[in-house]
Amino acid sequence: MLQVDKLHQFYGGSHILRGLSFDAKIGEVTCLLGRNGVGKTTLLRCLMGLIPAKEGAVTWEGKAITAFKPHQRVHAGIAYVPQGREIFGRLTVEENLLMGLSRFPGSQAKEVPAFIYELFPVLKEMQLRRGGDLSGGQQQQLAIGRALASQPRLLILDEPTEGIQPSVIKEIGAVIRKLAERGDMAILLVEQFYDFAAELADQYLVMSRGEIIQQGRGESMETDGVRGLVAI
Repeated sequence: MLQVDKLHQFYGGSHILRGLSFDAKIGEVTCLLGRNGVGKTTLLRCLMGLIPAKEGAVTWEGKAITAFKPHQRVHAGIAYVPQGREIFGRLTVEENLLMGLSRFPGSQAKEVPAFIYELFPVLKEMQLRRGGDLSGGQQQQLAIGRALASQPRLLILDEPTEGIQPSVIKEIGAVIRKLAERGDMAILLVEQFYDFAAELADQYLVMSRGEIIQQGRGESMETDGVRGLVAI
């Protein structure tokens, strides 16, 4: 389980994260919703150690990781798919996926796990294409595949539907559900697209101005009025 306790972050004089506390459990999709500029991406960057938390604690599988560097969090079984994907455009699909194996020693890091190609058949078809030649949706699948190559226990996704065609959104949703159903991974999904989040969420969190203003179970999102809280 991921446990976030009273997390604070500042940019200059601005108080960006204001005492956030929540849990994300193995075998569940936790959806974090909120409008632009409420601090969602800042939270994820704190969880990955890309920016240090000013106050509060982050615990993963019973171990305090608040002071861990990003590579230590990866070795602890945490993977992050950032907004904008950040694949290596000049590398092939296969080479991008192999980058996700960097936490493993020797021969284990030389072959793309078959399950990634099973989840995303298009990556198998295009394994020798350069990442920069793929469509936006294919690049998103590649970014998720690269994160999964590290065989994480916690997968963090930052707005995976942004700028993606509907058919690929559906495919990505099916993969997220399949991963959650395996029961060996916690998934933290940051999303603005309400319908996508509502379809996948086991638990939801709504952020506003750096705070969690509402949370509950996924099946009650509609009756809890979440759509109105995140509508632009």
